[in-house]
Amino acid sequence: MDSKSVVLVSTGLCVPPYSVSNAELVKCFNQYVNEFNQEHKVEIEKGEIEALRESNSEFIVKSSGIENRYFFAIDGILDPKRMVPYIPERDNSEISLQAEKGVEACRDALKRANLEPSDIDMVVLACCNMQRAYPAVAVEIQKELGIEGFAYDMNVACSSATFGLFNAYNAIRSGSIRAALVVNVEICCGHLNFRDRDSHFIFGDAATAFVLQREDLVKNTHQGFKVLGASLLTDFSNAIRNNFGFLNRCDIDKRDNLDKLFIQQGRKVFKEVCPRVAQHITQHLTELSIKPEEVKRFWLHQANLSMDQLIVKKILGRNVTEDVMPIILSEFANTSSAGCIIALHKYQDGLDAGDYGVISSFGAGYSIGSVIVEKR
Repeated sequence: MDSKSVVLVSTGLCVPPYSVSNAELVKCFNQYVNEFNQEHKVEIEKGEIEALRESNSEFIVKSSGIENRYFFAIDGILDPKRMVPYIPERDNSEISLQAEKGVEACRDALKRANLEPSDIDMVVLACCNMQRAYPAVAVEIQKELGIEGFAYDMNVACSSATFGLFNAYNAIRSGSIRAALVVNVEICCGHLNFRDRDSHFIFGDAATAFVLQREDLVKNTHQGFKVLGASLLTDFSNAIRNNFGFLNRCDIDKRDNLDKLFIQQGRKVFKEVCPRVAQHITQHLTELSIKPEEVKRFWLHQANLSMDQLIVKKILGRNVTEDVMPIILSEFANTSSAGCIIALHKYQDGLDAGDYGVISSFGAGYSIGSVIVEKR
């Protein structure tokens, strides 16, 4: 085996304990809307402010494909007076929530790879939001697992998993490390505006992890996927944005504005991102002399059902079923960087040795990552 070849050996998943249906979210949201409209009845009648519109489960499913989601915390989310999760701060002597969930996902991935912490040289926490600025949460995960070497955090929003994979892949190929853990811990409930009709249903929480290892060190010759190549692209856009940051406290009048949570121009994103992702993946396959029709499975970022369907249709020229493009949106919602890895985790069976697959994530930036793999 080539000592520079890299294998995605295993994946791990930590599913949050609290499941919330569309109906539960809608019930709370509509109660908030009715109370708001009643409280501001006079201003609404005068045309000074617009009445809020109710949401409904049918609208959510039709616009996104989402039916359910999981959260790491539930208190406060379904309270129309609050609609923000209650997540108490922990003492510095305690493990942070993000590190705790990352450790769970990592242990699952290590167990499935039949590896010990001593086999890992690098830990990357790649996700949409970090719980703190420093020290890096990845280093905390590294400490809890007892891993030597180094660790760091990185953020490329929903594309973080493939960008993290790219870094780990190249670190192994360069000979710098033997194996890496890439972790994606998404506590999306903390930066989701549950009072915004267009986005209150979009996100769920989850933690995933995956192991990359030099191929000649992989114990099971038939386990995992050989990484054939990874390709990244970024192009700045304000269409998906979150302005939360350490300078917010310096402008007291604006520090609590809603742009400090997730905001997007949904239709603009759909129109601009879908063709770019399809083109990026198609070009990447061409560079590796792989025809699109040779790809047996697409594990895509789980943002929106219609987006994924359109992207794959542009690549293949036809509609596909979920055995070709697995969808986990209905159960998990959009889990940001974790989505494509959850799809891979749950739907990697049924492939023969030599079959090709595509892992792709895309989102704010704009950012696009694609990873072409071959079943071992």
